[in-house]
Amino acid sequence: MVTDQQVRRLMGLMKKEKTKAIAASKAGMDRKTARRYVESGKLPSEIRRVHDWRTRHDPFEGVWDMIKGMVEVNPGLEAKTVFDYLQIEYVGRYTDGQLRTLQRRLRLWRATEGPPKEIFFPQIHKPGELSESDFTHMTALGITIRGELFKHILYHFVLTYSNWETGKICYSESFETLSAGYQYAVWKLGGVTKKHRTDRMSAAVNKDCNPEKFTMRYNTLLRHYSVEPERTNSASANENGDIEQRHYRFKNAVKQALMLRGSRDFASREEYERFLHKLFDRLNAGRHERLQEELAVLSALPARKLDNYKPLDVRVGPSSTIRVQHNTYSVHSRLIGEKVKVRVYVDYLEVWYANKPVEHIPRLRGESKHRVQYRHIIDWLARKPGAFENYRYKSDIFPSSHFRMAYDYLKQHNPLRANKEYVSILYMAAKEGEDLTESAIRLLISQEIPISAESVRERIKESAHSPQVTDIAIDDVTLEEYDELLTVGKAVGAYE
Repeated sequence: MVTDQQVRRLMGLMKKEKTKAIAASKAGMDRKTARRYVESGKLPSEIRRVHDWRTRHDPFEGVWDMIKGMVEVNPGLEAKTVFDYLQIEYVGRYTDGQLRTLQRRLRLWRATEGPPKEIFFPQIHKPGELSESDFTHMTALGITIRGELFKHILYHFVLTYSNWETGKICYSESFETLSAGYQYAVWKLGGVTKKHRTDRMSAAVNKDCNPEKFTMRYNTLLRHYSVEPERTNSASANENGDIEQRHYRFKNAVKQALMLRGSRDFASREEYERFLHKLFDRLNAGRHERLQEELAVLSALPARKLDNYKPLDVRVGPSSTIRVQHNTYSVHSRLIGEKVKVRVYVDYLEVWYANKPVEHIPRLRGESKHRVQYRHIIDWLARKPGAFENYRYKSDIFPSSHFRMAYDYLKQHNPLRANKEYVSILYMAAKEGEDLTESAIRLLISQEIPISAESVRERIKESAHSPQVTDIAIDDVTLEEYDELLTVGKAVGAYE
């Protein structure tokens, strides 16, 4: 097929070459074809007839009106779904090879006769004007910590002008998480924008029936930083388009970085956090110039961060436990019956009594879980060892696998006294030291000595009376002495 470019080249060669045959040959076409274009004076695209007739039977001719009706009622209906329906309704009439035909027909209809599509209107962003944030789920990336799937989400923050971004690992979309994430981002940035936009997350935005747009705690947070809150309209995620786009691009960057790393497994959460922070730094490196424009106009930070915890007043129950957000935690038995104040942070709880912190407890994820510390209850458990057999939180009263092995040994070899013996061992761990007691158990297991409270106590006493390890001072060795040693070695070898 002759192209417009060939004909333009032919017209230029006709003025330079001696004959039409030479010009046609250099233009890459037959002499007769060249003559036709020279005589018409038109390009191939100008004389080519538009192909507007069918060359084969339309397989959807009898059902096309029905198909149009289906997609008019449900604009999001895909051609594959419609085709599957036709194959069910008209058995044997449509083959799989005709799917592509239907897809082309529907695409043409939508482009020429279908309903108008939603338009995304590019916005003009100004430096220091707006920041956006949202939560995005990261579990699907398959990150593991020491081989175990790490279920988590990410609080993601972005400046709409420079696209500078950062984030913080979290586990829920609570206000405490939102507060901690936002404050982490702005203090890392070193300033705040005039406005901050979120979607309609319940941690920040009230339901439409509430006269106040934003929750009191969220308003307090942004007022502390002198920032005006904004929210997207209902079912309008595109209004938070910058952060939504950064979700997609950041996750893709994480996937690529994991491929280069060669493993999705990390030794600890801290190592994974360092990995993400390095990735954010690398992504932000190309935004330095526009970020400087933003930093020049950002508002200053307040004198300090706002406390990002949820305060609760809780009474300690008779089992020496408190109930906090559908989970159970133990506190010291001396607090039974007292009212304590609990500060619920993102990763931990603080228990306060008489205006003093008395406990710092790692926070549990999910609901209906428990964390009971044996040191809180051991004094009374030692008085009532029989209660250990059916204790509701028994699984928490094994500080390590060696303690569990000791209990299993006692249940097997001395079932009648197993609970009393184990509670006595646990009491020694609380009073003499957990590490010392575990070392004694480990020694008994390795030497195949029968485990009992008495045998553990003897090993603890032996360890207590063992002489201290003697400190040995080793003088520094210089390289000159090492060279001299090599020289002497060579001389002895030569002599031999």
